Amino acid sequence: MTLFEELEARGLVDAVTDPEISKMLETPQTIYCGFDPSANSLQAGNLVSILVLKRLQMKGHKIIALVGGATGLIGDPSGKSAERNMLSVEQVAENIKGIRANLETVLDFDGPNAAILVNNYDWYKNISAIEFLRDIGVNFRVPQMLSKESVKKRLEASEGALTFTEFSYQILQGNDFLHLFDNYNCTMEIGGADQWGNITAGTDLVHRMRGKTVFGLTFPLLLDSSGKKFGKSEGNAMFLSAEKTSIYDWYQFFLRSPDEDVIRYLKVFSLKSLEEIAELEAQMKANPEARIPQKALAEELTLLIHGEEGLKTAQTATNVLFGGSVKGLSAAQLESIFKDVKSAELPKEEVIGKNVFAAAATAKMFASNGEARRMTQQGGLSLNSEKVTLESVLSEDDFIDGKVAVLRSGKKNYFLLKLV
Repeated sequence: MTLFEELEARGLVDAVTDPEISKMLETPQTIYCGFDPSANSLQAGNLVSILVLKRLQMKGHKIIALVGGATGLIGDPSGKSAERNMLSVEQVAENIKGIRANLETVLDFDGPNAAILVNNYDWYKNISAIEFLRDIGVNFRVPQMLSKESVKKRLEASEGALTFTEFSYQILQGNDFLHLFDNYNCTMEIGGADQWGNITAGTDLVHRMRGKTVFGLTFPLLLDSSGKKFGKSEGNAMFLSAEKTSIYDWYQFFLRSPDEDVIRYLKVFSLKSLEEIAELEAQMKANPEARIPQKALAEELTLLIHGEEGLKTAQTATNVLFGGSVKGLSAAQLESIFKDVKSAELPKEEVIGKNVFAAAATAKMFASNGEARRMTQQGGLSLNSEKVTLESVLSEDDFIDGKVAVLRSGKKNYFLLKLV
């Protein structure tokens, strides 16, 4: 199976500018993909692009990750129904630091075939408007620009409220390809299906100005089985940065993948072979309750993005929710794991030295002191995964990092008790 055939088999080919791409990919090329610095972390959906770059790099292709320090100041109108908020140069620069860290967890930036990170602000910051319009803008025709699908959709969605600034985005991105062709001998750009218009703007510009054929490949936008954009949950993105999305939540997101989606996700995200994925699919059909493919997906992507310690933390957190020990977890990790359970903050003097059941009642974990007492008598109240008795008393040592203790009644009714 050729590299192109494997990309097709994994559902990673939507459109190509030239069928010769399948042959071209059999010899080393320089290939780039752009990333929008609208936030200081990339999202789960961006992993599609990053992992396509990873596959290409593993096959010997030279990889360029372009962060749009200049184009990010404008905002890509592709797939957007309204104009984005403008970011400052300082905001974009700060966001690029986070994106670099994301990319470095997956792509190899060292060694003989090291990936390259570039920022298009570096070649736009000193160019004048007159120079740009004269040398680059003259190569674009307005009817052709209006015919781009991303522009047409935006015009329809916003009733024509597309600014000239956004309209010029495809000229800038087209010029990015020209710059990379001239300076790095870059011959191919990849991106999501919504980037087709921007990518062809670049291939057309290089052909017009240099008389050379360069190539573009897009992959389908990844949607879940309900049609929602991948990585979105009620409007909340799953970020690669642990500061924005906890490692536990990242792990759980993939662990909760529906059966109807998980094999498709494995083909897109996993570096496992297609044969290994087929075996996981067979195991799922034989024993769906075991959720073997989901576990494999969650483990691989958590290891990839957060490393061995991150995976261990996520697995420990998952174990805690099923009655395992909280030992070794920090207060911050516990608050992340139990962010959706009831909690209470009490002054130290109201809980330290008090019976556990009485403190639980004071915190309103139970409706009354009597109910808390009965649950404890029946052996149903636990503190930090250990059952307590009527005589058990809270000490400062029971509060992890001096901040939080985990109470549980029954098997799954958790409650966080916090000191203030």
